[in-house]
Amino acid sequence: MSGVWVFRNGVVRLVENPGAEAVDGGRGGRRRVLVHTASNEVITSYAVLEHKLSSLGWERYYDDPDLLQFHKRSTVHLISLPRDFNKFKSMHMYDIVVKNRNSFEVRDM
Repeated sequence: MSGVWVFRNGVVRLVENPGAEAVDGGRGGRRRVLVHTASNEVITSYAVLEHKLSSLGWERYYDDPDLLQFHKRSTVHLISLPRDFNKFKSMHMYDIVVKNRNSFEVRDM
């Protein structure tokens, strides 16, 4: 079984061809953004994201020079992100949402 797990409105489903769902009326793919729900702020950089995560108890790891990694001491969770924010994709956003259910959400723009 291959595809992408999509979380929308509290429902999880497997999408076999995620590229097909990104097409919006022939205008190309929809842009998705990560939103901090408490402040309704769109995450526009890793500096903003790191500030929000640190306030939730996440600590930065510096082991891998190619990744930004965050760990929360009270859990076994690890968030790994590409160093370049331009490569920050929806799969990374959903990883953050799953590990911080009440603090972030992904929205279509």
